[in-house]
This record gives sequence, structure tokens and C-alpha cells, in this order.
Amino acid sequence: MKSGLYFIALVPNREIRDQVKKLKEAFRTDYGAGHALKSPAHITLQMPFKRVPALENDLCESLEQFAGNQKGFSVGLKGFGCFEPRVIYLKVIGHEPIQKLQEDLKAMLAEKTGFTPDELTTKIHPHMTLATRDLSEEAFYKAWPAYEHRKFEATFPVSGIFLLKHNGKSWDIFREFSFNPS
Repeated sequence: MKSGLYFIALVPNREIRDQVKKLKEAFRTDYGAGHALKSPAHITLQMPFKRVPALENDLCESLEQFAGNQKGFSVGLKGFGCFEPRVIYLKVIGHEPIQKLQEDLKAMLAEKTGFTPDELTTKIHPHMTLATRDLSEEAFYKAWPAYEHRKFEATFPVSGIFLLKHNGKSWDIFREFSFNPS
């Protein structure tokens, strides 16, 4: 049985997803870097992992239980950052709630779903990628001065986590797991 490819993330509301998509499209048009368009705007909590479809329901049940015990919070995006020389992203302000959520998620994945230490994302630097992989070093050094001091500011509520699944060409939102609303 062929394994599916998944990852777990925070996904902003439609308005911010649309704004981020426009930024990603500008990177494709201006710098030939369209790889980031293969996924919706997101902040990764768990890097891509493989699971056989037979385990999909168990994974979803575990994520649903986990999310049901979490409280919502807000995420702020402000300005642009980079991982030189190939990645440009939107900066996330106030990392603490995201890092705590990721640590708790990591513990649950290890305990309840059999993730091995090699599969688990160790430490995250919360960000929202705009250009990666196919952004050449030369294009990076042209793009970064244009974005380094550019303004961008947005806030969105986080009321759940998302499981994304690869369809063979790009990433789709597969399921949302809502946090406890109280």
C-alpha cells in the first residue's frame, strides 16, 4: 500500500491566505520562484511525513483529541525575514504560543501515533514562507533588498490545526481540527 505524504500546520483565514498567495505569485513572476505556491499559506508545526492510508483515521482521531484540548490564540505577521541565501518569508511575531503548541503536538505524536524521533520536527522557527527551493541564490540577492524593509502586517486567530496532504503535485488542506472554543 502506497504511503500518503502529510504535514501539520497552522493555516490563516482566507483573507490572509489570499494576500500571501499574491506575494508568492509576485516571487514567481519577478524571480522565477513558484515552489511556495504548491502549498497554501501556513506555519509548519510538523514537517512532512509518510503514513499508509490505513493509519489516516487513527492519525485524524489523535489530532482531533489533541486539538480539542487546546485554546485558541492570535498570530501576528510583521515584515519580512530570510534564511540566506534561498528563503524569504513573513515574520511571525510572538513565537511562544506556537512553539508551545508544537512541543505539545510533538509529544502527542510520539506517544499516540508512533512517530519516531527521526520523523518528529525538533525545533521550529515560526514563519510563513514566500519563496524557497527554486529561488536561486542570484535571485535571492536581487529579491531580498526589495523585501527587507517592505511593510506587511496582519493578525489572524488560530482556532485549530490543519492536516495537509500531498496530491502528487501540490499540498491540499485535508482536515481541520478545531480547538476547544471555551
